[in-house]
Parts: sequence; C-alpha cells; structure tokens
Amino acid sequence: MDEDYPRTLLEFDDRFRTEDACWTYVVRVRWPQGFRCPRCGHPAAWSLPRSRLFECRGCDAMVSVTAGTVFHRSHLPLRVWFRAIWLITNQKSGVSAVGLQRALGLGSYETAWTCLHKLRRAMVRPGREPLSGEVEVDETFVGGVEPGGGKRHVGPKALVAIAAEVSGTGIGRIRMRRIPDASAQSLEDFVQEAVAPGAVVITDGWTAYPSLERRGYVHRPRVVRTSGQTASTLLPRVHRVAALLKRWLLGSHQGRISRDHLGDYLDEFTFRFNRRLSRHRGKLFYRLLQQAVAIDPVPYRRLVVGRLSHGHT
Repeated sequence: MDEDYPRTLLEFDDRFRTEDACWTYVVRVRWPQGFRCPRCGHPAAWSLPRSRLFECRGCDAMVSVTAGTVFHRSHLPLRVWFRAIWLITNQKSGVSAVGLQRALGLGSYETAWTCLHKLRRAMVRPGREPLSGEVEVDETFVGGVEPGGGKRHVGPKALVAIAAEVSGTGIGRIRMRRIPDASAQSLEDFVQEAVAPGAVVITDGWTAYPSLERRGYVHRPRVVRTSGQTASTLLPRVHRVAALLKRWLLGSHQGRISRDHLGDYLDEFTFRFNRRLSRHRGKLFYRLLQQAVAIDPVPYRRLVVGRLSHGHT
C-alpha cells in the first residue's frame, strides 16, 4: 500500500464518514500486500462484508482485521478510534483524557483514558532503528531533584534516561526510558537498547559510563568539573530535550503523571519529537494507525495498574 492518507481535516471527514470506510482502510493498512492468515499464513480468503470477517481458504479460520491489534475486542466504533488518532496526531501539544472525552462525546473518562493509553503504547514502532552516528546520553529527573539527595538520587521522583542524535548543530532522533537508578547496569542497558553498536556515545563524567567501551561503543566523556563549562553547554541536545519534555508534561498534562505510566508519556513525546518535521499531520495519523495494527493488544487490567492510586491524565 502506498502512503495514502488524508492531508486535511475536511479530507479526513469526507473519507472516513462511515464504519465501512474505516474498516476498508484498516484492511489495507494491516495487509498492504494482501490478506495473510495469522493462523496458517495462507495468502487468500473469502471476504464476508456483513460480519467484517475473512474466512481463510487455507485453514477455514474466521479472521477479524482488528484481532490482535490495538482495536482488539474494543466496543468503540472504528470511526471513533480514527477520530481519536487524528486528534492526537494533529495537536502538537497532545490531548488529555478529559479533552478526548469532550471532543468525541465519550460516555466516560475511563473510556477516553483507556483509548489514549492504548494508542500511546502503539507509538513505539516494532523493530525501529536504533540511534547512530554521534549520540548524547544523559539522565534527568521528572518532577525535580529530590531535596538534599544529589543529582542522581531518585527518591520518590522518576529518573529518565535520554539519548539524542547529533545532527549538525541540531537534534536528530531521540530515545527515552524511565530507569530505576543511575547505576552502570541501568545506563548501559538503556544505551544498548537505544543506540547502535559502534556509535559514538557522548556523556558527562559520571563513573557509570566508562564501561561502554566494552559494549562496543566509542565513548567520549565530557567532564563538567574540569572543563569550566556547564552540563547544558557540554551536552546541549539532551538538555534541550529534557527541558522540552518537562515543559510538555506541565503544559499538556499539568504534571499529573504517575510513575507507573510515565513510560507511556515518554513514548508519546518521542513519537511527536521524532516526527516534528513531517509536512503533513495526516502522515502522523497514517503512521500511528500502522503501528496500532502491528502491536499486540494490551488488556485493560495491565493498563490500569497504578491509575487508581495516582491522579493523571
């Protein structure tokens, strides 16, 4: 399937006026090369339009295009999901569950919250390329540094590792992850997950980083104490990303983010940042829909862990 997506809101509304139109589009996005049975891999099926199912010609399985996707067993019409994806990807600052509930006329806050968090889980593309070239790496606290605890003492705050590609004087792609502490194990695991082997990793002088050389990276530490420069000058890209992240969390979500779900918000920020230069917001709609049909469904019980004990959007 070519990258076929609506460019404007008017085009979106005209194209996806009916449930059938949304269903047909999901079929094309999930199986761009044609139907493929998830059970036996057979490439042919009979379409059953009334039930919106496919009957595999190889094993006779009844296959739903939404089975095994973000939309799996959802009671929301695809039209509502499509509108939610459009709203999320077309508002640069994001949207809260309350805002989504109002915009879509959803019956409950819980429905809007669940929809948002399922889509946030879809913002991590399976098999995405790791960062490469020169990459700055550092950590930051979300919620501020614990008083008296020092720069890397976590306490009740959340510690987030950030990696940012060097792109000339600017910033390329980024990766983020909440980490339990600033130990060598936590930081090295993050770097291995986010950065391709052989890349140049630029850090501060924290003692947890020198073992990166043994993991196949070229390590270039920049020690603040001996340089006479500030950390934000030595590692400008990760500090810029950290500042933008905190501003976004405060502006879009009033800082009401639980530690249990911080990872979902980091994924959303990363998705938005890495696609900030897209000419058409409709392409973001298309990309998120692609990813929504490529990941496994997340049961509500897994999403809701921690929500009742932490207020957040």
